[in-house]
This record gives sequence, C-alpha cells and structure tokens, in this order.
Amino acid sequence: MTKKVYGGQAVMEGVMFTDSNKMVTAIRRNDHSIDYFELDRVQKKWVKSLKKIPVIRGFFALIESSMYGMKHMDFASSRYDVDPKDDHTIKQSNNSLTTIVFTTVLITIISLFIGKGLFTVVPALVADWFEFIVPNHIGQVILETLIKLLFLIIYLFGLSLIPDIRRLFQYHGAEHKVINCYEQNLPLTISNVQQSSRLHYRCGSSFILFTVFIGFIVFLFVPTDPLWLRIVYRIILIPLIIGLSFELLQLTNAVRNIKLLSWLGYPGLWVQLLTTKQPNDEQVEVAIHSFNYLLTKSEMTKQQL
Repeated sequence: MTKKVYGGQAVMEGVMFTDSNKMVTAIRRNDHSIDYFELDRVQKKWVKSLKKIPVIRGFFALIESSMYGMKHMDFASSRYDVDPKDDHTIKQSNNSLTTIVFTTVLITIISLFIGKGLFTVVPALVADWFEFIVPNHIGQVILETLIKLLFLIIYLFGLSLIPDIRRLFQYHGAEHKVINCYEQNLPLTISNVQQSSRLHYRCGSSFILFTVFIGFIVFLFVPTDPLWLRIVYRIILIPLIIGLSFELLQLTNAVRNIKLLSWLGYPGLWVQLLTTKQPNDEQVEVAIHSFNYLLTKSEMTKQQL
C-alpha cells in the first residue's frame, strides 16, 4: 500500500508537519518542554479544482504554503523564548481567515518581486553589462543563469552563518530525517531518525533551484534585447516558471527510486547541503513529537468521519 504523503517546514525552535487535512507544529520552549499548535487545512472546492491543473497548481500550492506557514511561524516565534508561565502576555491574533489570506497573497506577491529583483533582474542587468564580451542571445542567457546560481549559493551560504538561521536549518534537517525515516518504515526513534538522510526530494530548497533551471529554458525563447523588454519578460513569466518548477519537483520525487532517472533530483539535493544542517538529538526529539502528534490527530479525524 502506498504511504500517505506528508510535508513540513522548520520553524523557530521546532518543526511543522502537514498532511491533506491537518497541520501541526511542535516547538521547544525555553523551559525545555514541548508545546504544540494545530490547524485544519480548509480548502474551497474551486481551489481544490485549480490545484489539480498542472502548472497552475504550483502557484496555488505556493500561496497555500505561505498562508498556513505564516500562522505556524507566528506561533513559534512568539513563544519559543517565552517562559510558559508568561503565556498570558502573548498577544493573540484576531484576524479573520479572509484577512489572513489577503495579507498572505499580498506579502507573497511582494516577496516574489523583491526576490526576483535580486535573483532575476540584477543577474539580467549584470549579464547585459558583459554584452560586449558575450553578445549572442544564448550566451547571454547562459551567463545570466550562472550569475543567478552564484548569487543563490552566496546568499544561502551567508544565511547559514547566522546563528539563529543555522538552528532553523538544523530543524529543517530534522524534518527531513523524520520524513525519510517514516518512508523507510522504520520506528521513529532518535537513533533511527539520526541515521536517516537530512536531504529529501520534495524539499522547497530544490524548488528554488529548479526555478533557475526552468528560467534558463524559458528565457531561451524570449528576447534579451532591448534590456527593458528583457526585464519585462523576466517579471511577467514568474508565474509560469513557478508552475513549471513545481511540476519538475513533483517529477523528481516520483522517479527518485528509478536508478536511471533519480539523478534528475541531485542538483536540488546538493542545494539542501546548504539549507539543512545536522540536528542534535533534542531537535530530532521535537521533530518526532511533531510528526507523531500529526499522526495521532489525523487518526482521530479519520475515526470521526
């Protein structure tokens, strides 16, 4: 029988896991206790329909991930360094779901444009400065892609040097280890989880890298001159590149056990060497608690249906 697919993400001092119906987060409080947060995944029928359409579903998956992820990140960031005795001092959010959705969509769009300004527009500008050396269209697209990759590696490496981000990357590694351990049908013990890989084919880090590769292919078919038109195409093609990259991510995960095709996901796994770090046992313990809590809640929901 095919195992149920689970996803997740790292949060401040914890890990969030999700299935198709529920999302839970476990964090380590400053008194070393473990605290939990859960949300039901509520989807409109029209959203479910759109998420079945190839390419289009990738953009909606990104919006949904951001929407729910913000709630879990807010829970973790507002509590991880607060003594449980002082929880009454934590300000609760009273925003409606509509407000949360609108805010998330707005922030996601703004973030995309800022991100593309750094990782798409700037590489295009830099590549254009070297047009006297690399004048042809294909050469310009190749140069632009190499500059993007360089920017991405430097950015991720720089982030990993920040202590708080490094701990976040350790929890990211713990998340992957738990998923890999579960998918290998091993008991979720600290020893088994620590022996599992911290890299995973479905990781969002792979998705980021795939946007660079897909962008390279797409930009081969649009002009690089004049510069203003080059920039316009880079911006308006963002949704298409996101959608195609999501499909590539799904494909690499689907064929990861086929030896002749598993190499398709290797570049994404290599990037995860930067975005995940080896977790300690306490961090793994939090990840295990989070995943087991999700399994328990999912089973309770199933019995109620």
